[in-house]
Amino acid sequence: MNRKPEILIVDDEAIVRHSYARILSAAQCNANAVWNGDEALRAMERQPYDVVLLDLRMPGTDGMSVLKAIKQKWPESEVVVITGFPSIDSAKESVRLGAYDYLAKPVGPEEVIGATHGAITRKQWALRRVRNDASGQREARGRSTF
Repeated sequence: MNRKPEILIVDDEAIVRHSYARILSAAQCNANAVWNGDEALRAMERQPYDVVLLDLRMPGTDGMSVLKAIKQKWPESEVVVITGFPSIDSAKESVRLGAYDYLAKPVGPEEVIGATHGAITRKQWALRRVRNDASGQREARGRSTF
């Protein structure tokens, strides 16, 4: 991506939202933050984000439901789950639903940047693969089979 990556931070704790936003802004990302799952889905409707940093336990719509909705409606967006209540079951479910990564709080700046960078890289490779597949299909249709 030649532009700054667009990151959405979803966490009900203000200190976490502000901390992640500051860390990611310093890492040359455009970071926006919302406090719950319903706000996250509204934000995605307005502008799909490259990466979503998603808490699991929040008021209203929980993180697993948000993850499922994001991967259904915006499959090109990568999701990193960051939770203060980690468990084997929620980690497995997150990955099954399409999360790029699963981190347990507290998460340091290096971990936030690393997970975000990894998710962006995965998205770039996926987009490149889609473009290559599309151009290969166009070439194949243009060939004669005589």
